Amino acid sequence: MDKFIAQLPFLTPEHLTLAGDMETFVRLEIEPTAIEERDVDARLREYVGILAEAGVLRYAVADPGANLGVRALCLIREALAYSSPLADIAFVMQGLGTYAISQAAPEHVRDFWLSRAAEGKAIAAFALTEPDAGSDVASIKTTAQRDGDGYVINGSKRFITNAGVADFYTVFARTGADANGRAALSAFVVGAKVAGFSVIERTSMLSAHPIGEIELKNCRVPADNLVGAEGDGFLLAMRTMDTFRASVGAAACGMARRALDEAVRYAGSRKQFGRLLAEHQLIQEKLADMVTELDAARLLVYRAAYLKDTAAARVTREASEAKLFATEAASRIIDQSLQIHGGTGLVRGSVVERLYRDIRALRIYEGTSEIQKLIIASQLLKE
Repeated sequence: MDKFIAQLPFLTPEHLTLAGDMETFVRLEIEPTAIEERDVDARLREYVGILAEAGVLRYAVADPGANLGVRALCLIREALAYSSPLADIAFVMQGLGTYAISQAAPEHVRDFWLSRAAEGKAIAAFALTEPDAGSDVASIKTTAQRDGDGYVINGSKRFITNAGVADFYTVFARTGADANGRAALSAFVVGAKVAGFSVIERTSMLSAHPIGEIELKNCRVPADNLVGAEGDGFLLAMRTMDTFRASVGAAACGMARRALDEAVRYAGSRKQFGRLLAEHQLIQEKLADMVTELDAARLLVYRAAYLKDTAAARVTREASEAKLFATEAASRIIDQSLQIHGGTGLVRGSVVERLYRDIRALRIYEGTSEIQKLIIASQLLKE
């Protein structure tokens, strides 16, 4: 096992066992095909099946009304991302797409989708972002109007992970305005086969990622598919983000740790000017910076996860610090790893080249680095 995990004061013996089990699972089930970049949709479905069969998805899909174990979530995401960022997506999206449902959906709706997601029988998606509403959630234009015993939803969502692959989506839409005239958001469960729902574009991204744009055109869903009460959508979205934000940092740490391992391995075998790269002081300086940043990032991630698991009143600042520092540090670590590899690191499909493409999105999704800084500062000023 990675010795850093064993040294952490934030983990229980059960967490250490999980970390060891995940290391073995990833080595045997994920790593052998991780480098393949064939049909992304098919591979994601395969990963969901593999994760479900191994019982891993139960760590992403919350029990009804219960909080997720964020330390376990982080350990699993770090282990998966070390080998395959796509496997990490397959895991975490089952959680992101179901968390609001687990907290507030009617019992029969909740139990149906949670069980199917945990068993890998249905793939989930989280539909919040729109063409004109990214970090500015209040600018959402998608609407949901009550009509008899249901709601009619109209609008579009952009950059939705699992668009075209998912069997159901947690969709956020305007259902009116609050007392201050701001948009009142509500959350709905929308099945992929509902009339009026369509995937209008699959988006080709920098790295292999199942993502696209969806449209809801006079899409009618039963009133029971409302998650919580009208106007609860913003709170549910923020609770979801607060729960999963630190785990984005964990995924970044997994990628950074792989990049560091690859750099150490390469530097210890490649000779230049009659000496191993690892014997050159400038390479040693890079490695020292890389491991120090990685250790600091992991400490921030698991501190935030520990605080969330132990019922701290709020972990908004700690989670944002973890997400901000870990994703930014991972980008630097991977960049330095590629630099150490030289031309070899630029070869399409090599481990560090894949990591170089995969890491970039983590500084943007679930709140950009700039947004994290605003959150951190606002929380600090409140304190």
